Amino acid sequence: MSFEIKEKDLLGRIGKLKTKSGTIETPLLFPVINPSVQPVLPQRLKDVFGFEAVITNAYILKKRYQNKPVEEGLHNFLKFKGVTMTDSGAYQILVYGGVEYDQKEIITYEENIGTDIATILDIPTGWHVTKEQAKLTVAETHKRAKNFFTLKTRDDILWVGPVQGGKHLDLVATSAKEMGSLPFNIHALGSPTEVMENYRYDVLAEMILTAKKGIPIERPLHLFGAGHPSMFAIAVALGCDLFDSAAYALYAREGRYMTENGTWRLPEMDYFPCTCPKCATETPKMLISKPAKEREIFIAEHNLWVCMAELKRIKQAIRDGRLWELAEMRSHAHPALLSALKRVKKHKDFLATFSPCVKNSGFFYFNHEGLTRPEITQYKQRILTRYTPPPNTKTLLLLPQTRNKPFHKAPEMKKIRRLLQTIEPELANKIHIAIFCAPFGVVPLELDEVYPLSQHETALPIDKETVEYVADQTVQYIKQMPYSSVTLLNSNKLWNNIIQSAVQNVCVEKNIPFETVESGCTNDRQLIADLKTILLKQLST
Repeated sequence: MSFEIKEKDLLGRIGKLKTKSGTIETPLLFPVINPSVQPVLPQRLKDVFGFEAVITNAYILKKRYQNKPVEEGLHNFLKFKGVTMTDSGAYQILVYGGVEYDQKEIITYEENIGTDIATILDIPTGWHVTKEQAKLTVAETHKRAKNFFTLKTRDDILWVGPVQGGKHLDLVATSAKEMGSLPFNIHALGSPTEVMENYRYDVLAEMILTAKKGIPIERPLHLFGAGHPSMFAIAVALGCDLFDSAAYALYAREGRYMTENGTWRLPEMDYFPCTCPKCATETPKMLISKPAKEREIFIAEHNLWVCMAELKRIKQAIRDGRLWELAEMRSHAHPALLSALKRVKKHKDFLATFSPCVKNSGFFYFNHEGLTRPEITQYKQRILTRYTPPPNTKTLLLLPQTRNKPFHKAPEMKKIRRLLQTIEPELANKIHIAIFCAPFGVVPLELDEVYPLSQHETALPIDKETVEYVADQTVQYIKQMPYSSVTLLNSNKLWNNIIQSAVQNVCVEKNIPFETVESGCTNDRQLIADLKTILLKQLST
């Protein structure tokens, strides 16, 4: 197997996965094929919609069609000239409690039909099971995974090792570590369907990240049953490379019309908010008047267009370094998705570890939900562990952010430079200028052009949580740096005295002098004079 990563952002990656039938690009969605009831012909999925691969169920094929897929070969049987993947029947175990075949029979069948990507017959962890029952599913899945390598006979198939444990995150961690130690080509998060059906996307986010931490980072991760495009961006951001979905067809049977932000029901619609080839020539009223089968095919194909369009948006967002913004945008489509994004905060250091430090473009910061994004975490880590103020620095002159960036080129900084020119060079060199700004905290002026300190835009007014974060980061910075005094130019309009109070408290704690000047209380000339008086006083102490 070859999995080559071309681009990455957060834990999402654009990659090339090589199989015996061709190379596919991730993130990738496998539409589920049910040969018995298939509203869209498999080859049409590739030729018209652009899906490079499909997935079908080996257990169902064996039960319903016996040796026919073996004799014809899976690709010919499905009439699909692309990459094929097979599930093993584990979902049927979850729904019905068991299947008629054992693992050896399923593995042999998957090899005989010639699939490109295959899944072992694992034991899924249900949503309502006790922890003791969940432990049994993890243990049995691991036992079968180890046994699998004595059963397989072909090396040209990519095999999937599922991670089990369900909502019990400690068991997911154990399963991921055990499965990751075995030489599988791909891993999958098992048992997510019931989690999503219960709209527990917060739990799903924890499951994905816990699994991701346990398996080798270079291996692709598949998310079974990730049906709705509204959650694709968050799943990719958390590290899912592959998905499968039957929702495009299942929704269509019920007249459920997908959008990237949710689902509408056909009888309740007056307009199609879409310009895909299906919706561009129809109206809901026209479609409702057609036979049920035509409506089903129409909606299924529309749903496929929506899914493909969202995957392309995600790939472009990865290339642009804007995947967080897309995931944040999608999280507001449903409270359950926003809950998932909020859970990511617990794992922000893990996200920062594998996300690029420099990107092709800046970013937009909207509110405190963005504090989890890697650029902010990375800066926090580096300013406190890799930075030292210039030599001979004695006093910190702390200024509020300006609208213009980089800060040292802002009109306000010209006044500060003129102020320093009126002070003897020997003393002026002891003054270190830094900016407190959202969402980073303290930014030393000499670093303000380093990515992303000037390559971002922040929504104003700044929300309270972000102000408190900036205050906390400012406190940590002052605690760690060897300043003997601090002067703050306070700006109540943006910061509501929160920064002033935090800086004053930390200076008291460190037992160093602290002075403040209100930026809006005097004219510019008086402000500069006051600052000079305070700075000279501090430098002489």
